[in-house]
Amino acid sequence: MQKPVKRPNAEKIQAIHNLLQTGQWAVAEKKARTLLQAFPNELMLYNCLGMSQQQQGNLPGALFSFQRILGINPRIAEIHFNIAVLQAQLGQTQAAITSYRQALNLKPDFTVGHFNLGTLLQAQGLLAEAAWHYQKAVALQPDFFEALGNYGAVLQLQGHLEAAAQCYRQALALKSDARSHFNLATALHDQGHHADAIVEFRNALTLEPQFADAWNDLGETHRDQGDMIEAVRCYRQALHVEAGHARALYNLGEFHCLDGQLHEAITYFEQSHFADAPARALQCLYKTEQFDRFERRLGQLSTQAPHHSILIGTLSTHYASNFRVADRYDFCQEPMNYVMHTRIDALAQGDSLLLENLLHDIQHLAIAERKQGRLYYGMQSAGNLLQRGETSIQQLATLLKAKINDYRQQFAFSPYQLIQAFPNDIDFTSSWYLRMNKGGYLTSHIHEEGWISGCVYLKLPEKNNGHEGSFEYSTDGDDYPRLHDDFPRHIVDQQVGDLVLFPSSLFHRTLPFHSDQERVCVAFDVKPAPSVLLPQS
Repeated sequence: MQKPVKRPNAEKIQAIHNLLQTGQWAVAEKKARTLLQAFPNELMLYNCLGMSQQQQGNLPGALFSFQRILGINPRIAEIHFNIAVLQAQLGQTQAAITSYRQALNLKPDFTVGHFNLGTLLQAQGLLAEAAWHYQKAVALQPDFFEALGNYGAVLQLQGHLEAAAQCYRQALALKSDARSHFNLATALHDQGHHADAIVEFRNALTLEPQFADAWNDLGETHRDQGDMIEAVRCYRQALHVEAGHARALYNLGEFHCLDGQLHEAITYFEQSHFADAPARALQCLYKTEQFDRFERRLGQLSTQAPHHSILIGTLSTHYASNFRVADRYDFCQEPMNYVMHTRIDALAQGDSLLLENLLHDIQHLAIAERKQGRLYYGMQSAGNLLQRGETSIQQLATLLKAKINDYRQQFAFSPYQLIQAFPNDIDFTSSWYLRMNKGGYLTSHIHEEGWISGCVYLKLPEKNNGHEGSFEYSTDGDDYPRLHDDFPRHIVDQQVGDLVLFPSSLFHRTLPFHSDQERVCVAFDVKPAPSVLLPQS
């Protein structure tokens, strides 16, 4: 006959619980340890011990105590959950993910377990799985405000902008919150709904006037509308509430660049640590012909691997040609050789239904115009076009991804970072349509925020003569200082359905045309994930 398990007196355990509830954690720990000497297999005592250690900041000790419980009974979901929380706090992310999964296997309706696991998966970039767990948490608890917000953020990262906006609206219906208004504003901005985005940014700032990111992003939205006076005011307000706000400093540097105040721009870029600020400062040095400072700074930046800055690649190649010296930056030292002119057959057919649907959708999209200082007699769409949900646009995105992979294969043996660090997953980081009318053209530029850029042509005007409306690319442009005219350039005379893919570091422009017919194309950038692109110091 099996002997009954010896248990401690219930009153003694309750006394320890009372100590925990009144914040007497050290006393509770001492009493739990004393009782465990007599009852070494008592789960409740280990739980009390772990809780007291956790409250006192002894996370490794608490983790060990909870793990002792699982050694006695491994089927308690709440203990797996407690262990996961501690592992996450200790930086043991993969172990925490495993523990949360074990808790959910034992208790599938553990709402907060789904939420916590989602946050860890999101931080690891496992967006699809994170979205599933957030969705499950919301299904189990429809008023779970934080889960709705995080689910929206993941959907937005995945490019599901309308679904993300809907999540943010559901969250706001539960609680008026500055962060949720801000997130909704960014989703609306990415959809090209600038007026609505401005309303939501201002709603966020009404609730939290010291919200520096909201001030900055509100400024960027005004900039995209062409209202630079209001944009600059917002950037300065961001700096007022958060001195040293990197993006606001960067944006003010960009404003001074566009205004031709390059010396002032250098000051802002050198204070900012956002994105390619060191490269933008370098560009200002070059354009103001401070060649000695430029050469020294380029030398410093060229010693920092990997060579992933598009703008530094452009500057280094131009400087090497201009001064007839070796190019020291190997993003892509021969960009003229990395242009692919191809065709999307589904668009080139005379009776292409896809082409007809694309032109119809582009004409009727409820999308704002993004002001573009280099574009004349035309308009550029706001937001990220290829992330929209229209069937025609998603079909185009699929076809473009296949061609981008063809580009990778064509240049697979290249030694340059352009190909060596090519995006593993094709994601359109930016995309837009351009519609030009008679006299339209686009001046020479590069895509500093891209990696591989492209343009697909949906409608082209008749050419009255020569290369009207054609695509021209070169290693020289944007009014860079020239010591000679020995820079290569090439013109592509494209047809409807044609696609041109090229390094984002390559200068390109659209030549003017004089036909009364409209010119319509879709342009885009893709680039590696942020974890691949290391920041420039």
